[in-house]
Amino acid sequence: MSGPESDYFARLYRGSDDPYGVGTRWYEERKCALLMASLPRRRYRSAYEPACGVGVLTLALADRCDQVLASDFDARAVDLARDRARTRDNVRVEQHVLPAQWPRDDGPFDLIVLSEIGYFLDEASMRATAACCGDALALGGSLVACHWRPDFEERTLSTLKVHAILAELRLPRLLRHEEDDFILEVWSRDPRSVAQQEGIR
Repeated sequence: MSGPESDYFARLYRGSDDPYGVGTRWYEERKCALLMASLPRRRYRSAYEPACGVGVLTLALADRCDQVLASDFDARAVDLARDRARTRDNVRVEQHVLPAQWPRDDGPFDLIVLSEIGYFLDEASMRATAACCGDALALGGSLVACHWRPDFEERTLSTLKVHAILAELRLPRLLRHEEDDFILEVWSRDPRSVAQQEGIR
């Protein structure tokens, strides 16, 4: 991202240490809880969370993952997320611009979480990012996408388009949750349901 997008995020983080209210709004707390409950495995070895913002979801992921690599485009967001995660030995926060700085040397990941990022990318960048997800997802790994639905000025792609591009990876989809506010989807290289994984059915 560059130009107007970088100015947008710079303004956001100049004005607030939590511009989206992820640490205070019930909407954000509930959405995070739904996302975490949607993960088909209790424990993951290695997760990648680009666009981590101030790191609230990062800490939730850290409770379920041996190692979490989180990143953000904005330097101020990276500083805030690092501070939030400073007591977590299993979290690393870096500054990445996607798709160019996808952390190829850190994969494969058995969990990749794209939360509120895809609509800031143009179509070519979103397709390249989706390809990176496909290349970096470990055997049996899970890919999660969660995005705000209503339009806003800084949006480049619709949420439906973002999720359609990810669906083109043709990974088995385990879950699709739709509300007026957001869409949450989970794909996995392991097509089995949670009940099937545990031998219940």
